[in-house]
Amino acid sequence: MRNIKNSPNNNDSVSDSIILPDLTQTLKVFLRIGILSFGGPTAQIALMHTELVEKQKWLSEAQFLNALSFCMFLPGPEAMQLATYAGWYFHGIKGGLIAGLLFILPGSILIFFLASIYAMFGEVSYIQAIFVGIKATVIIIVIEALLRISKKALKKKFHWAIAGLSFVAFFFFSVPFPVIIIVSAIVGFLTTETTSEIVNKVDHQIKIPFEKTLHTILIWLFIWLFPLASLGIFFGTDHVFTQIGFFFSKLAVVTFGGAYSVLAYMAQEVVQHHQWLSAEEMLDSLGLAETTNGPLILVNEFVGYIAAYRFSGLSPILGGFFGALIALWVTFAPCFLWIFAGAPYIESLQKLPRVKGALTGVTAAVVGVILNLTVWFGLHVFFQTVVSLKVGVLTIWSPDITTVEWPTVLMSILATLILGQFNIGIGKTIFIMGTLSLILHLTIFPSL
Repeated sequence: MRNIKNSPNNNDSVSDSIILPDLTQTLKVFLRIGILSFGGPTAQIALMHTELVEKQKWLSEAQFLNALSFCMFLPGPEAMQLATYAGWYFHGIKGGLIAGLLFILPGSILIFFLASIYAMFGEVSYIQAIFVGIKATVIIIVIEALLRISKKALKKKFHWAIAGLSFVAFFFFSVPFPVIIIVSAIVGFLTTETTSEIVNKVDHQIKIPFEKTLHTILIWLFIWLFPLASLGIFFGTDHVFTQIGFFFSKLAVVTFGGAYSVLAYMAQEVVQHHQWLSAEEMLDSLGLAETTNGPLILVNEFVGYIAAYRFSGLSPILGGFFGALIALWVTFAPCFLWIFAGAPYIESLQKLPRVKGALTGVTAAVVGVILNLTVWFGLHVFFQTVVSLKVGVLTIWSPDITTVEWPTVLMSILATLILGQFNIGIGKTIFIMGTLSLILHLTIFPSL
């Protein structure tokens, strides 16, 4: 353990008594987070909040929420970027790489093996059955975390209003995620009082040399784009490797609000334009990515594997491996660029009242967005059929009551008891529920 004064992001507003982890502790905790990060961004953020704020106390509530608000502004998977920021805060670039890579490594390994099985046999029903129990547990973890974060992030009626309006705008009117975040930031910025007394106490100078930031940007642009350019030179622009690289690089810079914001476009391009997968296979890839650990955007890896497995001209497994690797590289290299270039400014910007107000507005909106994902996730976990109804500009998600998944409902109730009453940890609970789900699939509920 080490004192916070050694942090690359130290400032006087944080107590000197806060202790940060050493590299070994950082590695262990983020490996645990990576292994247990089922359920999409909401569950992953909840898990990191539990581990980093509540359990280990390596980040304060304010630091966690400020970083989360910043990551919501960025394209790409916000949970992975939040993990990268936390690692950077503890140990600079080295810590950011450890945390970010460990966050995606377990899920990417699992997706690789699932894609291999799927490409060869087209059948992963046993694995999907295990994930039913995992999802039943994750929804409970998400709900508990949503309640905890809401209590700490929504301190004023004004914040509750932003959160509520953000949920309504996203869930019922399908307002694009970037619009919600930008409007919330503007509202927070404009409604923040900046009296001369407050302003005079603030150190406005951000003590980060611009040359250092520019150097970071250039290094990570090279790391991201040089392999991409090399693919075009070596294989040609029409080869599937090059197409995978350019396609997912393009997605990496427009994926605001997580993978859900571009899934429709991605599916259309993959199925209709590139014809790498069929529509049914695209749905299967999304289902596997939703139920495995790691960011949902790991669906890119699955698509990259299948595309290269079929069209690379190499042996199928070798081609699939390189296709998956290329998709992973161009998806996540930009995430390290955004964080390593922007992270040094987060806490300094917090000293500017109006900027802090803007981020507070974003934090409140994020709670509404998390509620949206929680409801959406819950509907799709507990009901087999959920229909999206359009009434003018209004979108209504309507579950078919007759398709309620009673085994999943009962497993969620059991998971609640295990987590709450018996105080068994998250990892053990996920293992228990996954095993139970597989047993039910093999015996009395083969439809799981």
